[in-house]
Amino acid sequence: MYERANLCTGPGLNDFITKLGKLPLQHQPGDTFTYGVNTDVLGALIEKISGKTPGAFLEERIFHPLGMKDTGFDVPPEKMNRLAKTYKHGADGKFVEDKPIIETWPEAGRGIESGGGGLFATAGDYARFAQMLLNGGSLEGHRILGRKTVELMTANHMVTLPNNQAATRQKGFGLGVEITTDLGQLSIPSSIGQFGWYGAATTYCQIDPKEKIVAVALVQHFPFNEHNFFAQFATGYYQALK
Repeated sequence: MYERANLCTGPGLNDFITKLGKLPLQHQPGDTFTYGVNTDVLGALIEKISGKTPGAFLEERIFHPLGMKDTGFDVPPEKMNRLAKTYKHGADGKFVEDKPIIETWPEAGRGIESGGGGLFATAGDYARFAQMLLNGGSLEGHRILGRKTVELMTANHMVTLPNNQAATRQKGFGLGVEITTDLGQLSIPSSIGQFGWYGAATTYCQIDPKEKIVAVALVQHFPFNEHNFFAQFATGYYQALK
């Protein structure tokens, strides 16, 4: 039902919320954890509360203070030649270009400003954002989030779910990020408190406060993590520690 609703085609977040409001919940809030359009709803909420589009709000509060000069919901025409393509394996096994998985387009006015997956950026810009989180909410004198906000964000909120659901997952989940809570449940190196998330096109960001590590990888390949890249990447940079 969610796929047929074409939630991300636009125009605008009002249209997104109107479509979403007609769909049933998979379960009642607080009953279980389901990965979905939660962060897209937060983007729409920011627009209503601030009176600004998510793009304008994020530019003012995050991108500009952090010096993220190549991050936004659209890609300017003069930067289109720098836009990475996303690939998949064709019938003959060779790489062929694939279309965006959630209809996220770089042209201005096409699709919606999706809070959950609509931004375009560079590895360098994203690393600055991740470094801010590693630092507890600030970077180079710019305070973006409160230290206690980051602490709350990176706590395992799944422990509040009924029936001990948190114990059945390899990692916990906070406010927008997964968190390593038990090294014994993992088959790859990590640290207690490591946090981050992934992107559908096999993209990766993990932040380790204990080891002071920011790890970013942008593979641009569908389907998601087809070659178990994430485990190999994490094993590699943890093995490199002295």
